[in-house]
Amino acid sequence: MKKYLPPFILIILSTFTSCGQKTFDEKMQSLYKNTVPLIKADSLKPKLSEVVLLDTRSEEEFQVSHIKDARFIDYDDFEVEQVNDIPKDQEVIVYCSVGYRSERVGEKLQKAGYVNVKNLYGGIFGWKNEGFEVYGPQNQPTDSVHAYNRLWGKWLYKGTKVY
Repeated sequence: MKKYLPPFILIILSTFTSCGQKTFDEKMQSLYKNTVPLIKADSLKPKLSEVVLLDTRSEEEFQVSHIKDARFIDYDDFEVEQVNDIPKDQEVIVYCSVGYRSERVGEKLQKAGYVNVKNLYGGIFGWKNEGFEVYGPQNQPTDSVHAYNRLWGKWLYKGTKVY
């Protein structure tokens, strides 16, 4: 004789197992204020040579790896004067680990008159998760990505996590 669980028990069990679990997309959407347009990694990849990439993470994170030809600007110390050499109509892509810090920098750029600023969706985590290369200190390809901390590092699915 087979035993069946009552339907309400199944509902309760499924609720507990799904609590707190978000997909990468759900997590990213919960972070963004949507004040800076987003660009996905697969759309950015073919036009890398045409844009200015600004890495808004810490120097430690940048030194582990970054997107090729990205320019380091520290989120904590960012001042718009640091990018005065970039024309205001140049397409500028900002990124960080997942896109939160870079969105704040993107807002500052917009306020300063930059008209073509985009935030990399999912940041360097999203970039690496899509299988695109990152580069280390000597601009050599690497599999390592600074994962910020263990809480945020769970969103980096591909690559070697460095803390």
